[in-house]
Amino acid sequence: MTQRMGIGLQLYTLRDVMADDFEGVLRKVAAMGGYEGVEFAGYGGMEAAALKALLDELNLKAIGSHVSLSSLLERLDEEIAYLKAIDAQYVICPWLPVEARDAAAWQEHIAAFQMIGERVQAAGLQFAYHNHDFEFQVELDGKAVFDALYEKIDEKYLKVEMDIGWVQFAGKDPLAYIRTYAGRLPLLHLKDYLKDNEGKIDTVELGRGELPLQDIINAASEASVQWIIVEQDVCANPPLEAVAESIEWLKSNYIKGEL
Repeated sequence: MTQRMGIGLQLYTLRDVMADDFEGVLRKVAAMGGYEGVEFAGYGGMEAAALKALLDELNLKAIGSHVSLSSLLERLDEEIAYLKAIDAQYVICPWLPVEARDAAAWQEHIAAFQMIGERVQAAGLQFAYHNHDFEFQVELDGKAVFDALYEKIDEKYLKVEMDIGWVQFAGKDPLAYIRTYAGRLPLLHLKDYLKDNEGKIDTVELGRGELPLQDIINAASEASVQWIIVEQDVCANPPLEAVAESIEWLKSNYIKGEL
């Protein structure tokens, strides 16, 4: 059964322009129409109360935030308090250092994620992990780390934020992975890319690349995804133009048909 999903934007996409005008860029995102929520990757130095007031004014929902592993380990209480103050639900680990991705390091990460997830859940929020492709390149107990991670930690302590572009880049079937994690997958990063002859990728605006976006959206809805979140790792075009083009694609291919 399909359901209406919220449309969000991961603000990491706009990091270069937000560094100069955090509030002004948020206003421009809201003015595009279509983006209902935003996912943070830093707060531009704003106090939580001021950011909450701005989000309320712009009618944008704070979905959650990407929080570095070091901050999760060293200042989790402060991160939780900020997210609660802006009425966000998700605390998300977005990345692991290159030197901490082997099997032994992953055993430590799993123990740490268990602890973080318990504390986040006790605070009334939800903890999630955002993948790239490296989680499919290392195995634990005969399984890709991506799958072993979620097998070893109970779903009430760790949700899936699936970056569907990286799933496909890793050589996996994005539709199958969405179905596998249905019910545990509240957040899905929707991106598109083109691969060159050397196997390198360029992330592009939605609809310009090679991912089966319409099928992905349909599968996400059937899997009870709450938010599909636009993210473009690197923008060849001006970032605000890129996210504007992506929301126009969604208006034509998803939002219009659902409203």
